Amino acid sequence: MIAVLVPAHDEEALIGACLASVACAAAAVEAGGEPVCVVVALDRCSDRTGEIARARGADTVVLHDGNVGLARAAAATRAIAHGARWLAITDADSVVPADWLTAQLALDADAFCGVVAVDDWSGYAPWMARAFEGAEAVRDGHPHVHGANLGVAVDAYLRCGGFAPLGCSEDVALVDALVASGARIARRVHPRVSTSARRVARASGGFSDYLQHLEASLDLRLQGPLAMPTG
Repeated sequence: MIAVLVPAHDEEALIGACLASVACAAAAVEAGGEPVCVVVALDRCSDRTGEIARARGADTVVLHDGNVGLARAAAATRAIAHGARWLAITDADSVVPADWLTAQLALDADAFCGVVAVDDWSGYAPWMARAFEGAEAVRDGHPHVHGANLGVAVDAYLRCGGFAPLGCSEDVALVDALVASGARIARRVHPRVSTSARRVARASGGFSDYLQHLEASLDLRLQGPLAMPTG
């Protein structure tokens, strides 16, 4: 069995599109005879996220911790209890491509680190799309870790200790632990996941905060020469 893990905190506006894309990716695997389960970790949800997830056939686990590391770990524990051999990991504000699962499973690796794309840059400076693409090394062997586009074999996940109970960078900590355990990690450009560039972060220190830091740092560089005294 293959499992897809999705942590969520009040994601009723976006989780439907996420799970619809996951269903398309799952269909490609299930056509080959292997079942796919989807586990959504509902962390302090007060909206219809859980209702939407269950209506789309996802298993749900409820937490009240406000901690994305604990949410991902809880989803992983539930998936492993279901008999999963591979954990594919994304976020509720993300959309995965149709070959997301089949491409991961075709890799000769213990884990997969992918990259992300942003389709909608509304509300950001007009140069942000180019700045992000310049910062995101879109090549095989890239150095990035995105919780919206990860995959790991269950045996490797258990061997390295799994997700740490961190409020942010839990994805980076997992990959660091995998590296320390000797896991073989495939850092690939494809399959690439589309994710949200929203300004209201669900987790402090996450992708939204990274984008705003990137925007602020580049804005300072662009304005710097203009602010210098002329005499």
